[in-house]
Amino acid sequence: MTDRTQVGARLRSIRKAQKLTLKQLSERSGVALSTLSKMELAQVSVSYEKLAAAARALGVDIAQLFAPSAMASRAVQPTVVSTTIADAPGYSTGNYDYHPMAGDFPGRNMTPMYARIFARELQQFEDYIRHPGQEFALVLSGRVRIQFETGEQVSIGPQETAYFNSSIGHIYLAEGAEDAEVMVVMSER
Repeated sequence: MTDRTQVGARLRSIRKAQKLTLKQLSERSGVALSTLSKMELAQVSVSYEKLAAAARALGVDIAQLFAPSAMASRAVQPTVVSTTIADAPGYSTGNYDYHPMAGDFPGRNMTPMYARIFARELQQFEDYIRHPGQEFALVLSGRVRIQFETGEQVSIGPQETAYFNSSIGHIYLAEGAEDAEVMVVMSER
């Protein structure tokens, strides 16, 4: 599992390479300057939404925050990239463990991610998660309730799916005694 120290160091390195201040990155990303500072210093675990917003503002794939070799330039576009969940870099927010998959495929149009869902109550979150695009979720194990800020919700179990507009605030919650595992695919459009 990639720890938040490594993610913070990569975020800082990419920001510095682009000669951006924390204030400039905050203005571009919409993430509070104090939160970005705490992210870089590994003082806080943040949601996918904030990591993705910072990555978008930096013009990099979110996978680059998890693995330094992700998205390395290649002379030839690969036909396929294969990844195991165990080998994929990960990040824990306390409510979820995230593992971006196939992060080293150049020019990705979608972001596949494995997640283990620990959260069971809406109160465990400061706010709903929002990011541009669409999202597809497939439950691998357990049962998941996806709660939307509109009041709508959907409950899905193993081999069941949901597809939704991810700019509408949403939260994944594990239902029942066991944690849930999901495969999520997100697009920016």
